[in-house]
Amino acid sequence: MKNSSISRRKFLGAAAAAAAVAIVPVNFSFTSVPKRKKPNSKVCGVQLGCTTYSYRGMPHKVDDVIQYLLLAGINSIELRSVAEEDLGLPQPPERPRGQMTEQEKADFTKAQQELKEKQKQWRLSLPMSRYEDMRKKFKTAGIKVHILKFAPSSWSDEEIDYAYDAAKVLGTIGITDEYSEMAIQRLGKFAEKHHSLAMYHTHQQPAEPGFSFDSIFKYSPANMLNLDAGHYFGATGLHPNDVIIKYHDKIRSIHIKDKTGPKSNPAGANMPFGKGETPIADILLLLKKEKWPIEVDVELEYPIPEGSDAAKEVAISIEYMRNILE
Repeated sequence: MKNSSISRRKFLGAAAAAAAVAIVPVNFSFTSVPKRKKPNSKVCGVQLGCTTYSYRGMPHKVDDVIQYLLLAGINSIELRSVAEEDLGLPQPPERPRGQMTEQEKADFTKAQQELKEKQKQWRLSLPMSRYEDMRKKFKTAGIKVHILKFAPSSWSDEEIDYAYDAAKVLGTIGITDEYSEMAIQRLGKFAEKHHSLAMYHTHQQPAEPGFSFDSIFKYSPANMLNLDAGHYFGATGLHPNDVIIKYHDKIRSIHIKDKTGPKSNPAGANMPFGKGETPIADILLLLKKEKWPIEVDVELEYPIPEGSDAAKEVAISIEYMRNILE
């Protein structure tokens, strides 16, 4: 952390000391997660949450997801594709198994093209009252939809407007999309139009030669970084706090996961919290100290242990971070 407001050595030393007494053991289990009557995952000023992508392997209509969130005591989320799926978005055709014939390839391609148009018409005809009802469900459960995760940068202009209308109705600060050159050039202008934000989720791109986070911000003042701290560490081996300190005023959410570093064996592997090498405690304690308005969302990607499920593992991950902060 070059010439930052915090000395890297001093900060990491304090973080290590705090983590030594606060961090939960690596054999922490779901039975250790206390039951809470009301969801509240804001801990010592740091808002913890999750992206609903974490539940992709489970039934995840909105009513299902709410129950998973209550199990973990989570009161703030990044809402992913479950929103449109719940409302009846036309779904992709089933891909033929095995080696496709030329005719099957042609039929499948045609079906995908037809689906894109069907989805567009569905979006443009959907009453925003459906999203109002969805927001009420989350509000009744005590859960705020902080960010809406669509991938609208490849959609038509009308569909991007629809996406931002939905984001507003749900009460979010904006939309997250996957980082790409097209996305960072296109989406920010729509965010400006709707007085919202466009946030870009990174994967292994920071390890590519010549990559710079600065490129995100040059196209629009509404462009923000959704840093995936686990992917960043797993790809580069560098400390995510260097990025967080430099761009803290351009970050509103961080995805958190535990991974091994690029020189480990296995390299860049997703692990249960506490068993990887991502400096999770350092990240959380930095945010606690600086009080920046940056939320931390679990993105569960490690293999689910036998006898468990994604809902339980998210709850374990949240409790792991809670114990670091308290």
